[in-house]
Amino acid sequence: MNGQATLPWQPYAEMSDPERVARARDFSERMRTRRSCRAFDDKPVPRAVIEAALQAAASAPNGANRQPWHFAVISSPEAKSTIRVYAEEEERRFYGGRADREWLNALSALGTGPDKAYLESAPWIIIPFAKRWGGVDEDDQEQNYYVSESVGIACGFLLAALHLAGIATLVHTPDPMRFLNRVCGRPEHEKPLMMIIAGHAASDACIPQHALDKKPLEQITSWL
Repeated sequence: MNGQATLPWQPYAEMSDPERVARARDFSERMRTRRSCRAFDDKPVPRAVIEAALQAAASAPNGANRQPWHFAVISSPEAKSTIRVYAEEEERRFYGGRADREWLNALSALGTGPDKAYLESAPWIIIPFAKRWGGVDEDDQEQNYYVSESVGIACGFLLAALHLAGIATLVHTPDPMRFLNRVCGRPEHEKPLMMIIAGHAASDACIPQHALDKKPLEQITSWL
């Protein structure tokens, strides 16, 4: 490999093809039970759970192994309250005229609106920042590559890890989100991509029927 230092490939555990199929199907079935939660209990979630899920996220494939992400993890009631104020301000603009009728119609089946009480009730808010430059060393000035793709994959790992740990989640994307740089003390060259709210579902949490409508495999795949 171009003279670079290498390590031997670490082989996976031996298993038969039927065992591989069973594992893939088991993971698929477990992930199919994941739902977005919009009503959270304030019951604590151990920090160790969040740390383990973030370690899983950090193992995601990424451009040139630059690891172009930073995760701001919020549990402070004061910070959560500030985030809610800013987020709801943007949401009121969104629902009050920024979004066109087609977009609002698409959201209507989910029953969403500008009130985001879960930003204060959930114990954790995780904010992934995409770093345009700066690798493992924070002072690194070199460019990063495939930044959005890399951070997006990491967030997928994070959501899967939290779900498998029995933690409810919601991805929330107010637009614009630059207020998160100020709240989290992150530099301007980092871009907040989303907020991942994590905690236990409230006793009255419910799922919109529309959310259960998933496209069949035949519709979302091509086999060439």
